[in-house]
Amino acid sequence: MNYKNKISAFSAVRFLILTFSVLATLYPLIYMIAVSFSKDIYVLRGEVSLIPKGFTLDNYKRVFANSGLINSFENSILYTFFGTILSLFMTALAAYALSKKRIVFSKFFTIMIIITMYFNGGMIPTYMVVRNLKMIDTIWAVLLPSAMSTYNLLVMRSFFDNFPTEVEEAAQIDGVNDLQLFFKIVLPSSRPVLASVGLFYAVAKWNAFFEPFLYLTNEKLFPLQLVLRAILSAGATNVNQDTLVAVASLRYACVIISIIPIVAVYPFVQKYFVKGVMLGAVKG
Repeated sequence: MNYKNKISAFSAVRFLILTFSVLATLYPLIYMIAVSFSKDIYVLRGEVSLIPKGFTLDNYKRVFANSGLINSFENSILYTFFGTILSLFMTALAAYALSKKRIVFSKFFTIMIIITMYFNGGMIPTYMVVRNLKMIDTIWAVLLPSAMSTYNLLVMRSFFDNFPTEVEEAAQIDGVNDLQLFFKIVLPSSRPVLASVGLFYAVAKWNAFFEPFLYLTNEKLFPLQLVLRAILSAGATNVNQDTLVAVASLRYACVIISIIPIVAVYPFVQKYFVKGVMLGAVKG
C-alpha cells in the first residue's frame, strides 16, 4: 500500500513538473500569437495577455504587403531546400566512408574532423576564403561554408557503423560496386537517420543569420532572418507615412510566419526522428 502511494505521489509530482514545463514553453508562443492578432492600440497599452484583443489581421496583411519580406521568405525557402539537400549529400558520403575501417587513415581523418568542433579557422580567414573564391553575394556563400556539421556527421557515421555487414557482403558478392551499394542499398535503408539529420540541417538553414549577414550585401538575396532582424531592431515604424504601428505586433507576426514552415514539416519526420537519433547514438 505504501509502495503504491509512493508511486502515486511520484506520478503526481512528475505530472505537475511536466505540466509546468509545457505551460512555460507554450506561454511565449501563445502570447506572440495573441499580440500578432490584436489591434495596435491594445498592444501599445499593454492590455493583451493570452487572448487577442480587438482581433485583426492587419499585421499579417502588412507583412505580406511588404515585397522585401515576401522576397526574403522565398530566399529562405530556396536556401533551406538546396542547403539541406547539399548538406545531407555531403554528410552521408563522408560518414559512410569514415564508417569503413578498411579506409586508410580513417581514424586520423575522424580525429581531424572532431577537432573542428572545438577549433576552427576563425571568422576573418573564412571570410577571406569566401571572398577569394568570388562567392560574396551568391547563394554559394550561404550554402557552402556551413554545408557540413561535425555533430551530424558523427551521428550519421555511428548509424552506418551499425549497418549490417552481411547485407553489404551479399551485395558485393552479387557484383555491386561501392557507389551502387551506397546509393541503392545503404541510403534507402537509412531513412530514419536521414530524416533526423535532415531536420537538424533544415532548422539550421532556415534560422541561419550569421553567414548571410557576413557574406550578403545585396538586399534581394537576404533571407527572412536578416529582414526580421531589421524589424526587431526597430523601435517603431510608420505605415503610409502617418499611421503609427505597434512594432511588437508586426514583430510577432513576422516570427509566427517564420516558424510555420518548420512546424509544418516536423509532423512528417517525427516518426523517424527519435529512431534515427537513437540508432546513430548506439556507437560513437
